[in-house]
Amino acid sequence: MTGIPGAKRHESVPSMRLLMGEHRWQRLIDTAFPRSHPAGATLLRQGEPGTHVLALRQGVAKVLLGERGGGLTLLAFRGPGELLGEVAVLDDGVRSASVVAITPCAVSVLDSTAFLRLAAEQDLYPVFTRYAMGRLRESDSARSGGDVTARLATALLQLADMSEEPSRAAAAAQDLALTRNELAQHLGVSRNTVTTALAELAPARVRAGRGRVHIGDLPVLRGLAGPGRDPATGAV
Repeated sequence: MTGIPGAKRHESVPSMRLLMGEHRWQRLIDTAFPRSHPAGATLLRQGEPGTHVLALRQGVAKVLLGERGGGLTLLAFRGPGELLGEVAVLDDGVRSASVVAITPCAVSVLDSTAFLRLAAEQDLYPVFTRYAMGRLRESDSARSGGDVTARLATALLQLADMSEEPSRAAAAAQDLALTRNELAQHLGVSRNTVTTALAELAPARVRAGRGRVHIGDLPVLRGLAGPGRDPATGAV
């Protein structure tokens, strides 16, 4: 199957795990305790104090900003190898956004005192600065133009690839706790445009329901996203 014109290769931003290195990441995991969350669960809540950080080991989460009028704005997606909630701990403040699981997630929980001690012992503060700069560059990448259907197909593949082990992500169907509005915000287009693009992904059995997007045929969706799509770059 030929790809959709305008599909572009995803340029990944290094995850915290990659920036820290395997030894320091494993040290963090060993210091923390494990916890599992189903899709749709709130992992961190906006406005709450920064009492702990989460190391995301498996699954995908979305970062949501609650607006004063009651609406929600999608800020980012996060996958395995990411830290969640470290900013509120580092600046001794409150959570600036909420984090909600898109797929079932496995995390390791580390309280603020232990995290700050580990950061000092392992000289992680330069890593945090580099990580923050990478996220600033990442924020505009999904909105960089091109065919919307191709960008939507690529975005869904990135999320599917992040949520599973590579061998499973190659073929297994996926359910993502996402809305049309969130996809529209991520791509920088209207909700109606996303609805049209989702219809064009029907050959891959992509369906949007109430707060969910189902991907029925990942290999077909991979073909729709176009040649040059590298599953390994899906992790953030």
